[in-house]
Amino acid sequence: MTIRLTVAQALVRFLAAQHTERDGERRRLIGATWGIFGHGNVAGIGQALVEYAGVMPYHQGRNEQSMVHAAVGYARQSGRLATHAVTTSIGPGATNLVTGAALATVNHLPVLLLPGDVFAARPADPVLQQLEVPHAGDVSVNDTLRPVSRYFDRITRPEQLIPSALAAMRVLTDPVETGAVTLALPQDVQAEAYDWPEEFFAERVWTVRRPGPDPVELARAVRAVRAARRPLLVAGGGVRHSRAEAALAAFAEATGIPVASTQAGKGALRYDHPRDVGGIGHTGTATADELARTADLVIGAGTRFTDFTTASGTLFQHPDVRFLHLNIAPHDAHKLAALPLVADARTGLEELAAAVAPYRADDAYVDECTVAKERWERRVDACFASPDPDARPTQPQVLGALDALVDESDIVINAAGSLPGDLHKLWRARSRDQYHLEYGYSCMGYEIPAALGVKLAAPERDVWALVGDGTYLMMPTEIVTAVQEGIAIKVLLVQNHGYASIGGLSAAVGGERFGTAYRFRTEEGAYTGAPLPVDLAANAASLGMRVLRAGSVGELRAALAEARAAETPTCVYVETKTSDTVSGAPEAQAWWDVPVAASATRTPAVTAREQYERHVSTRRRHL
Repeated sequence: MTIRLTVAQALVRFLAAQHTERDGERRRLIGATWGIFGHGNVAGIGQALVEYAGVMPYHQGRNEQSMVHAAVGYARQSGRLATHAVTTSIGPGATNLVTGAALATVNHLPVLLLPGDVFAARPADPVLQQLEVPHAGDVSVNDTLRPVSRYFDRITRPEQLIPSALAAMRVLTDPVETGAVTLALPQDVQAEAYDWPEEFFAERVWTVRRPGPDPVELARAVRAVRAARRPLLVAGGGVRHSRAEAALAAFAEATGIPVASTQAGKGALRYDHPRDVGGIGHTGTATADELARTADLVIGAGTRFTDFTTASGTLFQHPDVRFLHLNIAPHDAHKLAALPLVADARTGLEELAAAVAPYRADDAYVDECTVAKERWERRVDACFASPDPDARPTQPQVLGALDALVDESDIVINAAGSLPGDLHKLWRARSRDQYHLEYGYSCMGYEIPAALGVKLAAPERDVWALVGDGTYLMMPTEIVTAVQEGIAIKVLLVQNHGYASIGGLSAAVGGERFGTAYRFRTEEGAYTGAPLPVDLAANAASLGMRVLRAGSVGELRAALAEARAAETPTCVYVETKTSDTVSGAPEAQAWWDVPVAASATRTPAVTAREQYERHVSTRRRHL
C-alpha cells in the first residue's frame, strides 16, 4: 500500500512516528518543530505543518540561531531522548543555523535542522538567495552546515528521503554520534508529490544503547584504581546524559574517591555530598584544583578533557600521574594517553565499582578532602554574604541571593561571560539537572532561548536564564516567543556595562581591556568614558516581559522572590558593583593557556608575556 503525499508532508508524518527508548522509558523523539518561513520552506514544510498540526506541534521563533538553542535546551533537559526540529528558508535563514548547529555538535546534543534549499530542478538559475559557485553546480549556502553536522544530506529526489530520514534518526539517537543533523530540502522537492510505502510511517522505536566495558579494559582499570593512593574522579556531561548520577554517588561512597566536576558535569553529585569537591580547572575550586595537582590517578567519567578542565596540561602535576577514562566515545576515552574504558557512563561505573571492591582510599586522604571542602564552603559563604541590604550587590552576591531562594526543583541556565566562572566556583547545585551550563561552545545568546526549551521539557519547574548585558544584547528576541506562548521563564539580567569576563582576561594578557567596555569614547579614542545610557530593563519590557528593577541587595531579594512566584515571563534587572577582579569571586585556581604577544612595547603586554613564559614552562604532555 502507498500513500500519496508531498515530500514535506511525508517528512512531518515520519517524524511524528519516531520514538526513543532507554531503560524502559519511551519518549517521542521529535517533540515539536520550530520555524521561521520564507520562500524556501513556506510552501513545503510550512504547508505540511498546517496539514498535520494535530500530530506535529509548532513553535514560532524570531531568530534561526535561537530556535536551535531552544531545541538544544529541550534535548538536554530530556536526557537526549527527545529533541525538536528547526525549519528555515534558504539563504540567511539557513546560514543563521550554523552557530546553533556547532553548539549542538560540540556538546553532543541532538537537534534536527530542516533548512530550505535552492531548486533541485533549476528551472531558473540563479534564484533569489542562491550562492553561485562557478566551479560547482551542486553547492548552496547550506554546505556551511556540513562541518558542524554529524549527518548531512540534500534531498534532491522524493525517494531519497526514505534512507536519509532513517539515517538521520540513527545519528540523533546514537549516544556517540549525536549532534546536529541536517536534511537540506530544495524548495521544489519539498512540494513534489510521491507515492510513499505505508511502512515508512509506521511507529519506530530507536533504542539508546548502554554498552558495557570490555573485560580486558575493565581489568586494567581495576588494577589502576587499586594501585592509586591519591585518586580523583572528574565527572563530565556524559554522567548526566547517561543518568549515571546514582551510580557515581555509589562509586564515590564505596571507594571514598573525591569527585570534581566540569561545567557540564556539575550537579552529578549534590554540592553537599561528602565526596563532591566542586568544579575543576580554570574556573574550578581551590579544593578540586589542589587535589588535581597531587592526584596520582585521574579518572575521567564522561568528559572531553577540554583545556579549561585540564588547565592546558599544567594542572595535573604528580610526577607519576596516570589517567583512566570512562567514556562511551572511543575518541574521548583515549585522550591524555589514558587507559580507555569505553562504555556507557552508568554501566561502566556500576561494573567498575563492583570490580574494584573492597578498595577504598586511605582515611587520611578522605579526611584531607573533607577539610579542604569545608574550607572552600566558608569562602563561598563569604562571597555570597551581603551585610548591607541597601548596597548595590556584587555578582557573587547576586548569585547568593538566588542561591538562598531556590530549591532542588529550580533550573539555572547560563553559557557565557563572567557568570560561568562564578557559577562553577560558587553555585551549590541541589539536583542532577539544576545546573545547566553550556560551556562546550560558551555561546553568547544561548540562555534565553535555551530556557524556553528547558521550560517546555519541564513545565512544572522554575527555569532561570542568567544573562549579562553583553549576552542580552546578542539575542533577546525570544522574549517575544515566551510572551506569545505564555512560557513563564525567569530572566535574571545582570548589568555590568560590557564584556566583563573578556575585559578581565584582556587585562591579564596585556590587552588593557581594549574594546571590552560599553562606554563612550574619550578624546583619546578609548572606550573609557561614561557608561552608555542603555536601559536594558526598558528594552525587555518593550518586548512584553514583566520587569522588576533591583537597585540594592534588599530589593534584589524581594524581586527574585516575586519573580519566582510569577506565572508569566518575568525579568529581574540588577546593576552590579564591579572591581578589578571583575566580579568579586575568588580568582582562578588554575592557569589557562591564552598566548600573549611575544613582542610588544607597552608595559602591560611585556609584563604579561613574562608571566606567560613562567606558566608555560610547567606545561606537560601526558604520554
